[in-house]
Amino acid sequence: MPTSEPFVTSRTQIAGAPVRDLADRFGTPVYVYNAAKIVERVNDLAQFDVIRYAQKACSNIAILDLVRRHGVVVDAVSAGEVHRALAAGYKVARGQEPGTGSQELGRAEIVYTADIFDRESLDLVVKLGLPVNCGSPEMIDQLGERAPGRQITLRINPGFGHGHSQKTNTGGEQSKHGIWHEQLDDCLARADRHGLAVTGIHMHIGSGTDLHHLGQVCGALEKAAEVVGRSVTTISAGGGLPIPYRTGQAFVDVDQYFQLWDAARKRLEAKFDHQITLEIEPGRYLVAESGYLIAEIRAVKQMGGNTFYLLDAGFNSLARPILYGAYHPMSVCPRARGATAGLPSSADGPLHDVVVGGPLCESGDIFTQEEGGFVAKRSLPAAAVGDYLIIERAGAYGFVMASNYNSKPLPPEVLIQNGQAQLIRARQTADDLIRGEVIPK
Repeated sequence: MPTSEPFVTSRTQIAGAPVRDLADRFGTPVYVYNAAKIVERVNDLAQFDVIRYAQKACSNIAILDLVRRHGVVVDAVSAGEVHRALAAGYKVARGQEPGTGSQELGRAEIVYTADIFDRESLDLVVKLGLPVNCGSPEMIDQLGERAPGRQITLRINPGFGHGHSQKTNTGGEQSKHGIWHEQLDDCLARADRHGLAVTGIHMHIGSGTDLHHLGQVCGALEKAAEVVGRSVTTISAGGGLPIPYRTGQAFVDVDQYFQLWDAARKRLEAKFDHQITLEIEPGRYLVAESGYLIAEIRAVKQMGGNTFYLLDAGFNSLARPILYGAYHPMSVCPRARGATAGLPSSADGPLHDVVVGGPLCESGDIFTQEEGGFVAKRSLPAAAVGDYLIIERAGAYGFVMASNYNSKPLPPEVLIQNGQAQLIRARQTADDLIRGEVIPK
């Protein structure tokens, strides 16, 4: 079973690289990723036949290249993610070329998974012959009209869901995701009309779920596969594997989880009398722990009974707290002695309850908040202006959800491999902010 590194409130290095050196070299705010942690999580899932990375979690092409070199394939939820995968070295496999019919999901390096086709995505899928995981009945018709005879998979909404937040729950009647389980027969008829072969079934009920809820998906997917019949050659366990963000939280027992899915797979193999490929689609699980957002404390403010640490990073840099009330562990790194404005910090001293916020002209720009926008406090070392605050386990849905709100440039991204820190995305410039804008004459 995977183990988590201990939570700390004081930190001076990330993957062997000093925090101060990273801040001096790349500036703040800056995203830093530990490549070794990503590889460790990939290896956790080696029992599955196919590990398909949900690149929406962290889509820098250097991260995609890293997982590709360790045998991981990808899904894409947009035309842009298809282009990213190609730029990172993923191939359109033999048998996927236009005019030859697309490959089944289990053998493809890139699969398009979504609830709709926008026009650009449909054109690209048809052009490249990419296999499609359909999340709406209309996708079956739209693909069938343009590319009859292809193989497709279906993402089924089993009628229930679960997640760490209602906003990450991707199953049940309140969710827009997937094909409603009661519409499966209709979707098979649509596929038949267009000569599309349904070769796989996919289910995903939410992000951050527990083993009990994840295990329920096995039975629901098995029933759906039985309805589809012998054409099924691939089943996907989807994603949603949680990682611990707080003390007391634990990983799902991956061995036990695999055994649940392997048993379902074997029952289907016995019914269909052929082999079934078992796929898993992790996003957060592979990258969340690897990521750190280093920010500089630019103000320490007393507001009545609250002490605020205000950073040069805001929800423009990391949106999960304001979107979900998401909790991230935090730590403080004191700046080198003599370089701090104001009182010296005492990162090794007693902890103090503080509110951590950002620079944006927005009251919701608070990193220590609960779902619903309620401001919370965090116990952290005393700090001063110039010290660094590190928001940890920020590798999933961090940079990818960043914005230019308040005309703030997107931060750089840095990858640490074998102790060496390398820039994998440059910080945006002022010119980048207005690129493409035009004042009409």
